[in-house]
Amino acid sequence: MNNDTKQYVNWFRHSSPYINAHRGNTFVLMLSGESVADPNFANIVHDIALLNSLGVRLILVHGSRPQISERLQQKSIQSQLHHHLRVTDQDTMTCVIEASAIVRAEVEARLSLGLPNTPMAGSRIKVISGNFVTAKPVGVLDGIDMAHTGEVRRIDHEAIVQQLDDGNIVLLSHLGYSPTGELFNLSVEDVATCAAAALEADKLVIFGADNGVSDSSGQLRSELLTRKAERLVSQYLASLEDTDQPHTELSRHLEAAVNACRKGVKRCHLISFKEDGALLAELFTRDGSGTMILSESYEQLKPACIEDVGAVLELIRPLEANGTLVRRSREVLENEIERFTLIERDGFVIGCAALYPFIEEKVGELACVVVAAEYKGGARGDELLRAVEKQARQQGLEKLFVLTTKTAHWFLERGFVESNVNQLPNEKKALFNLQRNSKVFIRDLG
Repeated sequence: MNNDTKQYVNWFRHSSPYINAHRGNTFVLMLSGESVADPNFANIVHDIALLNSLGVRLILVHGSRPQISERLQQKSIQSQLHHHLRVTDQDTMTCVIEASAIVRAEVEARLSLGLPNTPMAGSRIKVISGNFVTAKPVGVLDGIDMAHTGEVRRIDHEAIVQQLDDGNIVLLSHLGYSPTGELFNLSVEDVATCAAAALEADKLVIFGADNGVSDSSGQLRSELLTRKAERLVSQYLASLEDTDQPHTELSRHLEAAVNACRKGVKRCHLISFKEDGALLAELFTRDGSGTMILSESYEQLKPACIEDVGAVLELIRPLEANGTLVRRSREVLENEIERFTLIERDGFVIGCAALYPFIEEKVGELACVVVAAEYKGGARGDELLRAVEKQARQQGLEKLFVLTTKTAHWFLERGFVESNVNQLPNEKKALFNLQRNSKVFIRDLG
C-alpha cells in the first residue's frame, strides 16, 4: 500500500464519526450568486451530491447579486441602494427575475449531471423548487418606497420537510411570494437564515469568497462564539452609520450566522466557495476549513466515564511511548477512569488530567496532564489544572503535587515549587520509581 493510499484510508477512518453524526441531519447551504459563477462551483456540486448520498437532508438557498448587477448594467438601469438594500422598482424586478431564473437553472442542471467517469456518476438526485417562501414588502423607509424589495414572512417548513422525507434536495431562491400574488426580491441571507430556523436545521453553511473570519494577525478563527461575532458585526455597522455604502460580503454573512444562532440553529459555518473541498473539510475533519459560529464553545470539560477509556488510551499512548508518562494498562485505566477530567471537542477527547487524593494527608496528586499535540498552544492545560484544583478543594485537600520528568517548567510557571520525595504522602513514597528519577513539585491550594 503506497503512502497516498494509506493517507486516504487514515482520513476515511477519522471521518467515519462525522459521517455517522451527520446522517439524517438537516443542513441549509447558502450559495451566493458569486459562488455559482465561480469555476469551483462544479466541485461544490460534487460535494453536495456526496452529502446527499451520505443521508444528509439538504436545502440549498441561492442568490444572484452579481447576475442582477450584470443585467442592470446591460440595460443601463441605475441601481439604487437605501439602508444598504437594493430598491427594486419594476424595471429592476424584471432583471431580478431573469437573473434568479438563470442561476436556478444552472444549479439544477449541475445537480442533474450523472456522466460516467465523474464524481456524480450514477447519482439520481431530485431537486425540488417551489413557492415555499412567503414574503411581505419592506415598504417605505425614510420616505423611500422600496417597491418590490421584501423580507421573509413565513417558510412553508411542512412542505419542505415532506420533500426531504422523500429524499429530495430542496432548492430555494431569493424570491418570495405574497398571498396576493406579488413577487418580492429578498436577500439570500434572509431566506437562508429563516429557512434554517424554521426547519430547526442542524447547520447553516454559508459560502463566501473568504475562508471565514480572521483575527488581527490574519490567522483564521476556526471557532467564534455568537456574542463575539455579534460585537464584530455591531462595530462594523457602526462604522457605516450615515453612509449608504453596501455591506461587505463577510459582514452580511457573519450577521446572518449570528441571526441564525439566535433563532436556534445549532451551528453556522462560513467557508470559501473558491477552495476546492472546503465543504467536506469543514464537515468531516476536526478543525474544518472555515469559521464555525456557535452559541457556546463546542469544547467542554467533562468527568470521564468507562466509555472514555479507549479515547484516553489513544491520547496518552504517544507520551507513554516517549517516556513522558508512566505506562497504564487498560485494566488500570478502567479502574481509575473516574479520577479523570477530559476536554472533549466535538465528540473527540483532546485533553485529560487526573486527581489522586490522599485524604489523610490532605494532599492530591495531579497526574496524566495531556493535551493532544495538534491542540497545544492554547490554554487547555490551564483549564484542566483549574478543574482539578477545584475538585481538590471540594475534597478538602490543601496541596497538589506532581511528578514529572520532562515538563518541569510548565508547572513552575504555574506556581508549583520544586520539592523532594520526602514531602510525598507515605503511600506515594512507597511506590516512587527511582529509575524514572521524577522531579517533585508541590503547590498550595490556599
